[in-house]
Amino acid sequence: MDVVARSGFAVMALLHIVVGAISIALALGQPGQAEATGAIEQLAANPWGPAVMWACTIGCAGLALWQLSEATLRARRKARKERVGKLVSSGFLAVAYGSVGLTFGGFAVGLRGDSGETTRDISTALIRTPFGVPVLGALGLTVMGVGVYFVVKGLRRGFKEELFRFEGTRRGRIIDSLGVTGHVAKGIALNLAGLLFVIAAAKQSPEESTGLDGGLKALRDHPYGPYLLVAIGAGFICYGIFALVRSKFGRM
Repeated sequence: MDVVARSGFAVMALLHIVVGAISIALALGQPGQAEATGAIEQLAANPWGPAVMWACTIGCAGLALWQLSEATLRARRKARKERVGKLVSSGFLAVAYGSVGLTFGGFAVGLRGDSGETTRDISTALIRTPFGVPVLGALGLTVMGVGVYFVVKGLRRGFKEELFRFEGTRRGRIIDSLGVTGHVAKGIALNLAGLLFVIAAAKQSPEESTGLDGGLKALRDHPYGPYLLVAIGAGFICYGIFALVRSKFGRM
């Protein structure tokens, strides 16, 4: 299970690197979707696309199962409070990685989709329900909360506990820099995506909620947006390289 989970971390690393490259391309005026679906579409377009899609599906499924085992089987050894926290955090990650695996699987069998349109459709359906507006607002605040968590984790170097120690070495300093830059950039991007959900709920305008891709494209339209977009894209690439290191040297 640990071996398959490591391959899943490598898949997530690859996705972040491709998303970062697409973000930089957007800043330079090129088309693309700067989120997971857009990155998967780019990977599927190469000659080895189907094989890559199936391999990534297996890796993400293994990572989701590993997180599920962390939330249940391995959490039994912990104290009650820690067990509940692990159930929530690892359970959420299991769902997240599983959904990415399903997207890879969809591309493997020929299905395609636009995540921005999917997000708008979900937001529209929510707003039409009696409690849809507060639920959409809460969803946006949750995404922003996760973004803040990533920023704080990066600045406090909380990611170090996920890796074997490289203190005092050149490798350790490089990994430290990648971790800080990557986590902060990902946190900022998630805050942009969450903010769009909050705006959509406040205006009761579901077309405003376009996910990560919409948030980054909205940023591009501001005076200094392209420069910030390049910085965020570079940060995503740093996070991807860090995740690749974690897939090799991470504590499991």
